[in-house]
Amino acid sequence: MIQTRNLSFGYGRQNLLFRNMDLSLGSGSIYGLLGKNGAGKSTLLKNLAGLLFPSSGTITVHDLEPRKRQVSFLETIYFIPEEIHAPSLSTGRYVDLNAPFYPKFDETQFGDFLEMFGMKREGRLSNLSLGQQKKFLISFGLACNTRVLLLDEPTNGLDIPSKARFRQLLASVLTEERTVIISTHQIRDLDKLIDRVVIIEGGELLLSASVRDISGKLCFKTVEEIPAGTEVLYAEKSLRGTAIVLENVEREDSNVNLEQLFLGVTENPELAKRIFEN
Repeated sequence: MIQTRNLSFGYGRQNLLFRNMDLSLGSGSIYGLLGKNGAGKSTLLKNLAGLLFPSSGTITVHDLEPRKRQVSFLETIYFIPEEIHAPSLSTGRYVDLNAPFYPKFDETQFGDFLEMFGMKREGRLSNLSLGQQKKFLISFGLACNTRVLLLDEPTNGLDIPSKARFRQLLASVLTEERTVIISTHQIRDLDKLIDRVVIIEGGELLLSASVRDISGKLCFKTVEEIPAGTEVLYAEKSLRGTAIVLENVEREDSNVNLEQLFLGVTENPELAKRIFEN
């Protein structure tokens, strides 16, 4: 269980990114952390990883405080940032130096993941392309089998086939004990993978809900015209009509569109809050 209580953080005293944020994240799920540029997604991940410290409030990850950076904490969490800086080491040397920090690292798994990405074990990390470096670190991170996996924009730099393999790999390693948090702008790359959604904006938590709960609360559909008097969370015109998101009063079955959900929640936060509180 990951919990934040009254979490506040800012790079300056007068400019807080988060204000008194309460958030609970359980195990056995892949969370999509969504927010506009500058909303603090990467900063939140770094706080969870113990790379940044809260201005006030607390964070616990399986009853451990990230800011203390205890060995028992560090060996159970793996973080892949958006901007990676690969050292000038051979791939083998990188594994030799880093794998011992993760007691559950599985060498066979690591090789299988690299093979699935179409990569070889040999080579120097600094000579690899950005996409190859990303695939190497994703493979290594998954093979560490940590209880918490934090991924910041993991599909950046990956081509279309690699994005598909990434989704397959991540789905295959999820267990009831593991928590995966993905911060991303590439919602369409991951909308079939994410099963819980967290949306932050303006220093506040706007939504934390499972995809199942979202589909129960909201209806996503396309209509020729929006019926008069209908209160919609989001509307977007297209060649096929108008895509709308509204409260699911009639309990209709529909597929959750994460992009439309994000736009609706951030553009109409009060309406979204009222719908999810009902």
